Amino acid sequence: MIKIDAHQHFWKFDPVRDSWITEDMDVIRRDFLPPDLMHILMHNRIEGCIAVQASQTEKENTFLLELAHSYPFIKGVVGWVDLQADDVEERLKHYSRHDKMIGFRHVLQGEPQRDLMLTPKFKKGISLLSKYGFTYDILIFPDQIDFSAQLVAEFPDQAFVIDHIAKPDIKNHEVAGWEKSIRSIAQHPNVHCKVSGMVTEANWYTWEEEDFKPYMDVIFDAFGIDRVMFGSDWPVCMVAGGYNRVVKMVRHYTEALSDTDKMKFWGGNAIKFYNLDI
Repeated sequence: MIKIDAHQHFWKFDPVRDSWITEDMDVIRRDFLPPDLMHILMHNRIEGCIAVQASQTEKENTFLLELAHSYPFIKGVVGWVDLQADDVEERLKHYSRHDKMIGFRHVLQGEPQRDLMLTPKFKKGISLLSKYGFTYDILIFPDQIDFSAQLVAEFPDQAFVIDHIAKPDIKNHEVAGWEKSIRSIAQHPNVHCKVSGMVTEANWYTWEEEDFKPYMDVIFDAFGIDRVMFGSDWPVCMVAGGYNRVVKMVRHYTEALSDTDKMKFWGGNAIKFYNLDI
């Protein structure tokens, strides 16, 4: 069974660019590079990972692609392009020449305009992704799920994946509103979901494995075993327990799955979705 961590980050810490890393996240206010992750993956018997953008610049793409070419365990890069730019197709054409560039995302969760993904310029950019074989990672909060459902419905041939199960309020055990919206977007077969980023939406210091069960129950039921994949969100997960603890929690939840379904969740689905060269 080939295991893939479908969501993690690398960066050279910059206090201005990385201002989202606040003082209470002091543990990750430093550089995180492939050698830091390599031994963690080996310890958890995970063969590869997907490096996802943490900064919305094309300079970030260059940085991640250089790392991916230097470290073979980085199987692909989810980068960033300005989907609203007039020259977006030219940029996509450029990145299509890089084997390790597999998809893109935009930090929609931080946009003042909550339905930015439904504007004509943004949708024009989305409409071009499949032409060049790129996936799209949807990074949103629960208030944006319904807008995103409208987006994915307009582009049934585009492969989408929701990051971090759309960040429900796990800390306050709020399930109902999120569940209704997530089940709605899951009805679209072109949408997958990363079981990732959950611990940072819980109480960082007191969470227990049972806190996540209601959310994972919904995700596995709504999307089905063929459209879910594991992601650590390392190093961000370090603010709320760390890599090994995240893997342990998810492994306990998936213990009841068949060996075939475990292979899908822990690697097979990510390999297929991102069309990884394994």
